[in-house]
Amino acid sequence: MTWFGFLNCNKPSGMTSRDVVNLVQRRLRKVKVGHAGTLDPLANGVLVLGLGPAAKLVTHVQASPKRYIGEFRLGEHSPSEDIETESTRPEGLPIPDRRSLDEATRSMIGRIRQTPSAYSAIHVDGRRAYDRARKGEQFEMPSREVQVDEIVVRHYSHPNLTLEITCGSGTYIRSVGADLAKKVGTFAVMTALKRTAIGPFKEEDAIDTATLKDGNLIEHLLPPRLAIQHLPQVVLSAGEIQKAYFGQSVDCEWNHEHPAITCTKSTRLVENQVSSTPSVLAPELAAMTEAGELAALLRLKNDRWHPHRVFPPAKKIAEEMTQING
Repeated sequence: MTWFGFLNCNKPSGMTSRDVVNLVQRRLRKVKVGHAGTLDPLANGVLVLGLGPAAKLVTHVQASPKRYIGEFRLGEHSPSEDIETESTRPEGLPIPDRRSLDEATRSMIGRIRQTPSAYSAIHVDGRRAYDRARKGEQFEMPSREVQVDEIVVRHYSHPNLTLEITCGSGTYIRSVGADLAKKVGTFAVMTALKRTAIGPFKEEDAIDTATLKDGNLIEHLLPPRLAIQHLPQVVLSAGEIQKAYFGQSVDCEWNHEHPAITCTKSTRLVENQVSSTPSVLAPELAAMTEAGELAALLRLKNDRWHPHRVFPPAKKIAEEMTQING
C-alpha cells in the first residue's frame, strides 16, 4: 500500500519540526515522511508534511509564499534577534511613532538583502551557523536576497509590535523585525512567531499533534496536486502517462482554447509559454491524469519534455492504516 499526499499540521511552540515528523514516522513506520520549511522551536503554526512519494514534492511547497504573524519588543537587542539569547536595553533609544513604522515597512517590500543572525540554521563553511555561534566562534554571516511581498503593522503599543508578513522561502522573520527597527533608529527582539499559511495550506485547516498521535490520518491526507499549483499543467492520455513512467519523453503543445496543456506532436508553443511565465523558474510541467491526479513532473531538455519525477497511481491505504492501528 502507498501513502501519497500531505498533512497540514499545526506545530506547537516548544517542539522542533523534526519532533512533528517523528510523531507521524512512528505511526507509519516505513513510510517516508518529510517536512516543508523548518519552524524554530519558538515558533508555532503551519508545518506541511509530505508522505511517501509526496516527500519529493516538499521543495515545491517550500517555494510557495508564506505568511507569518511575528511579535516583537522594541528597544531591546539580542545576538539571536529573539528571546533565545539574553537581551540588553540600550539607553537613549527613540520611541518611534506608528507613521514612521508604516513608512519603514514600505521600504522593505520586494527583493531585499538580508543578513540573518548568527543563530540561524544557515550553513557557513559547511557548518550550521547556530552551532558555531553557541560555541562562541566569531565568523561573518553572509547576506542574501529574499522576497518580501507584504509587511503590515497589525498592532503597536510601545514597546510591543505585531507584524503580519508575507514572504518567499528563506526569509528570516526575526531579521525582518530587526531591520525594520533599525530603520526607525532602534532595536527589536522577536518574542513569538506563528506561520499562518504556506501556499494553499492554511492555519485554520491544520491538525493538532493529538490528531497526529491518535487520529485517523487518512481523513486529513491532502492531494499531492496542492504542491504544484504554481506550475503549468498538462493532461496526458493513459498511453502518454505510461511512456512517462518508463522514462520516455512526452510531446506537448499549449492549447489556447483551454487553460490546460494538451498532448500533441510539438513542444515549441509550450516552451514559449513556459519561458514567458515569471512564476516558473525552470521549464517544468505537472503531468496530470484525466482524473486530475498528479502523474509526473516533466522538464524540458533538447526541445522535449522528459520525466523528472514519476508518481505511479497510489493504491488505497485504508487497509494499511487498519494494520498500523491494529
